Amino acid sequence: MKVKFTNLYKLIKDKKKILNKINQLIKDSQFVGGEEIINFEKKFSDFVGSKYCVTLGNGTDALEIAIQSLNIKKGSEVILPVNTWISTAESIIANGLKIVFCDINLDDYSICLEDLKKKINKNTKLIMPVHLYGNPSDIPKIKKIINKRNIKIIEDCAQAHGAKIYKKHVGTFGDIGTFSFFPGKNIGAFGDGGALVTNSKKIHDYAIRARNHGAKGKYDHKFSGRNSRLDTIQAAVLTIKLKSYFSVIKKRNKLAKIYFKNLSNIKDIGLYKLKKNNTYAFHQFVIVAKKRDKLRNFLTKYKIDTMIHYPYMLNELNFFPKTKNLKNSKKLGQKILSLPISEEHSEKEIYYVIKKIKEFFNY
Repeated sequence: MKVKFTNLYKLIKDKKKILNKINQLIKDSQFVGGEEIINFEKKFSDFVGSKYCVTLGNGTDALEIAIQSLNIKKGSEVILPVNTWISTAESIIANGLKIVFCDINLDDYSICLEDLKKKINKNTKLIMPVHLYGNPSDIPKIKKIINKRNIKIIEDCAQAHGAKIYKKHVGTFGDIGTFSFFPGKNIGAFGDGGALVTNSKKIHDYAIRARNHGAKGKYDHKFSGRNSRLDTIQAAVLTIKLKSYFSVIKKRNKLAKIYFKNLSNIKDIGLYKLKKNNTYAFHQFVIVAKKRDKLRNFLTKYKIDTMIHYPYMLNELNFFPKTKNLKNSKKLGQKILSLPISEEHSEKEIYYVIKKIKEFFNY
């Protein structure tokens, strides 16, 4: 049996509806802006429970514009977890701010609250928790740690569409939540796409202008912005996908449950710990495994695709700050392995993956 890590074509439901919609938009010459954008922004803000949604060209722009909107003094410190996609850190550098890497916890690989407490000081102006793999970071506790300090929160929700804490969607606890609609995401476009959500009209109004050269309408420039508009066709695709997304979450959780049940007793594998009050998106299903590379080669031999998210921590890159005493994340990139999980995988495929993992560890 061959188990692909993901098959983006198979992931597309309602193919006929999407193609018909795209064809109609082409006939109507609807390519930039318009009702499709407004409609998706309304539906996505309803989905996450925010007052506002601003669609953008990609998730990286969402992070950069989110930081810009807060008007933080240059040189201020921003704390973020060391285990994340590079965009989170890039957005900080692009805004002239100082990166402070924080360790991760080994329960769910999100930001370590104990290390966070140590990193906060008078120069800290922003914390950027990342809901990595679709695992919600503990934002309520982060807000308690901040207490009455003037520290902003931007939640990186690029992998967390549908993830919740106490039935409240991630991205709505802090000042801003940012999302990516890259094709491989749980809700993926047919190209790049992103968005930010917020309850602040001021932030919303800034982002609307920032994505369109500082203008709301033509020749209405108030400042120097950028070109970061979500294409109309992408908005239409995302609107259709959003309608059936709850079934996606349901299927991914069902497959994750099978993994947890069947892998939890293997002593050479570490699984993240789930919290009862959280809803998980399971963008990835990540294990920590001894002999990771040998396991991966073994699975490849049996035509099972795996991936590594991520092979190194950001502080290991020579152009980012070197950070010592990050004991939990040390060499983590050499141990983690992402197993196949998506709504297009069958239970039979997941059980086959489990069977081969058990064979490898002679369980």
